[in-house]
Amino acid sequence: MFSGPAAEVALGDVIAQRRERVFLVLAALFIGSMTMLNLLGVTRFLDFSFTLFGRRVPMPLAVGVLPYPLTFLCTDFISELYGRRRANFLVWVGFGVNLWLALVLWVGGLLPGFDQPVPGPDGRLPLFFEIRKLTLGAIAASMIAYLSAQLCDVQLFHFWKRLTGGRHLWLRNNGSTLVSQFVDTFAVITITHFYAGALPIAAGRPVWPQLWVFIATGYLFKFAAALIDTVPFYLGTRWLRRYLALTGSEPPVPGGSS
Repeated sequence: MFSGPAAEVALGDVIAQRRERVFLVLAALFIGSMTMLNLLGVTRFLDFSFTLFGRRVPMPLAVGVLPYPLTFLCTDFISELYGRRRANFLVWVGFGVNLWLALVLWVGGLLPGFDQPVPGPDGRLPLFFEIRKLTLGAIAASMIAYLSAQLCDVQLFHFWKRLTGGRHLWLRNNGSTLVSQFVDTFAVITITHFYAGALPIAAGRPVWPQLWVFIATGYLFKFAAALIDTVPFYLGTRWLRRYLALTGSEPPVPGGSS
């Protein structure tokens, strides 16, 4: 057993390993969720429509939205525990990973294969090309929205943190996420429609009222998820600060300035 300075060095090594492992887990969850939502994208719309006072309220939700709230929770954890620099770095890494995904899909469609991008009798392309078409459109739309929303989330998180002097954790968690998720939802829906044409918009009806239904539904889902994740964010931050031996609000790694 170590004692004295040797014990302090050994404990410091254990804590440093914990901090890097926690960061890697959060980063993996973030990047995995980002990749998943672009692959799923608008391949299927879930129907959460309901009747209120005898009136049908449409609530279509793209299946790709399901993992998205986790990305904001991960960046909030990293912003709180590791500082703005690491959070911004992770946002850019996620952007690069999804560009890599788009490149693989694009090249995969150019190389010779046993099937061709020709619609079958049912009017559908072979499976890979259907996925490729929807995913490339989703990536183009979501990457613009992604950068805008994630960078907005990180900046607002630290704005609220400075404004409140590090107090009111709920405010910087929700105040950053709710604004940035509206930015994301508005951008991804409008770009997906006007650039990729991948939304099930009814012909012969005004476009914008239909787009606002998709925007409102996506945002309400993210809004509810942001409010719900306040509790795990509080509990997770409290536990991780003890586990990572953080005594103040300073970031635990060199160069992780907030």
